[in-house]
Amino acid sequence: MAERENVASDDHATRAGTERYASRMRHLAPGHFRQRYGLQFSSIGMGTYLGEIDHDANVEYVESVKTALRNGCNVIDTAINYRMMMSERNVGKALRELMAAGELRRDEVIVCTKGGYIPYDANIPLSLQHNLEARFIAPGFAAADEIVGDAHCIAPDYLSHQIDISLRHLELDVIDVYYIHNPEVQLDHVDFNEFMRRLERAFVRMEEEVAAGRIRAYGVATWTGLRVDETASNYIPLFKLVGLARKVSGEGHHFRFLQFPYNMGMMEAMVKQNQPAVRGGDHETGSDADQARRTKMQLLAAAVQYGLISMTSSTLMQGGMVGRVPPVLKAGLGEFFSDAQYAIQFNRSTPGVTTTLVGMSQPAHVLEDLAVAQQPPLTAEAFFNLFHRKGAA
Repeated sequence: MAERENVASDDHATRAGTERYASRMRHLAPGHFRQRYGLQFSSIGMGTYLGEIDHDANVEYVESVKTALRNGCNVIDTAINYRMMMSERNVGKALRELMAAGELRRDEVIVCTKGGYIPYDANIPLSLQHNLEARFIAPGFAAADEIVGDAHCIAPDYLSHQIDISLRHLELDVIDVYYIHNPEVQLDHVDFNEFMRRLERAFVRMEEEVAAGRIRAYGVATWTGLRVDETASNYIPLFKLVGLARKVSGEGHHFRFLQFPYNMGMMEAMVKQNQPAVRGGDHETGSDADQARRTKMQLLAAAVQYGLISMTSSTLMQGGMVGRVPPVLKAGLGEFFSDAQYAIQFNRSTPGVTTTLVGMSQPAHVLEDLAVAQQPPLTAEAFFNLFHRKGAA
């Protein structure tokens, strides 16, 4: 893949751009923006997973993205398969309209998307196999055995093809963060050694895409892989991912982001000691016996040790947090008026979390959720003290 020439300095998120954006949001409380790798990330990001795909839903999504960007959220997260490709298109339309109106500059916003699942446009075809053959196998984007369960693929040419489409949907020249989407799905169909071979080829391609100027950094967006027990068949040891990135591109690799679910009801990333710790700067893959001997630590803590940015998903547990926030925790989180706000404050206050992603498909919900940013996150001490309050257990 040829390296891209004359990459513009303002066609992606930049230090100057994100600082400019943060400076316009001075009415928000300190701690809302967090600097990572030179960029200012809002502590609350916009997720675009759920929702209908009809005209009215698309209109609301576009307005929701605009509302988020106008009110202190400069991290937008989507995926090519969300809402039958509609979410990426809605994000692209909102960005184009805000930039055309002079309300936003491209270098102020951090745009994240994902590839891995087979996306469909409007309708899932009756014959999946025929569709896969016509769209991906015959053109050479993937071999038949690289598509697992008729639903998932991380072959290099496939991922590049998906980046092509995502760039068109988003109406952008560069994606700031590109995630390999739920790679643990592959472990339902291949053994761990083959999984690592496939992931290594994907990481090589991601580094090539960075060199070509089409993405700025990459990561993995997982659902189960990073937070389950080590004995689970779909468990992914984080140190092996870092080892792959170092093998592929040395210390200057661009594997920088993790996404995983975390909320008051799914706290594994903070409490489960399932990730082998860094040992004297050793990031090599190592043997299974070496892994077993390593000190274990929580995912969030391990990510910090490896210099990775954690973006948490499912902040509201897809609505499941409503009515489930314990009153004793509310008392320690601050003054808010909805369970959604308390849940957001909990996540953004968790040490190690850079941005907590919240699904926001309606402008009114955006304003409610971003109102949390008018209060500072808890200090680490105050956060951990939540669990010592009487009745917190």
